[in-house]
Amino acid sequence: MATSTTFQLTKCRLRPWREGDEETLSYYASNRLIWNNVRDFFPYPYTPRDAHSWVRSNKSYQQPTNFAVEVDGKAVGNIGFTVKDDIYRYNAEIGYWLGEPFWGRGIMGEAIPVLTQYIFENFQVNRLFACVLEGNRGSMRVLESAGYRPEAVLRKAAVKNNQYLDEHIFAMLRADFLARRAC
Repeated sequence: MATSTTFQLTKCRLRPWREGDEETLSYYASNRLIWNNVRDFFPYPYTPRDAHSWVRSNKSYQQPTNFAVEVDGKAVGNIGFTVKDDIYRYNAEIGYWLGEPFWGRGIMGEAIPVLTQYIFENFQVNRLFACVLEGNRGSMRVLESAGYRPEAVLRKAAVKNNQYLDEHIFAMLRADFLARRAC
């Protein structure tokens, strides 16, 4: 499945970010519909300078934590994770976005299980979780189909576009992953 942290899937390829990705990254990422469903540190509009900074900060890792989602040779999204610290040091938060023209094609449904396996096989993580803002039903469905369980709804915990939104937490434990793999 993997060749030096590159994963060739049926609908896409997950690979480390590299120079040359900046143009398509800024093109697909600069979309208000994407920005509405991600954290505010994700810039909008997403400029070529933002893309250059992202690629530069992510291209040199031996074990990448962010992967370009490549379709037809172009980087059209990102999937990645952050290992937490302190008492949460065995937790990792996953996150992802995909260019709007690629929505509804099953790309993230294929990518999330691969990222999940990569994390559990290569990092000391016991729990993976994802935070989904209210209204993002597509993301909730894709997480559930990948085996993540709805764990909590944090009522009006997030602020986006000057509105309080519920935050839905989905999680998978290492034991859940191993049980799914055994089936």
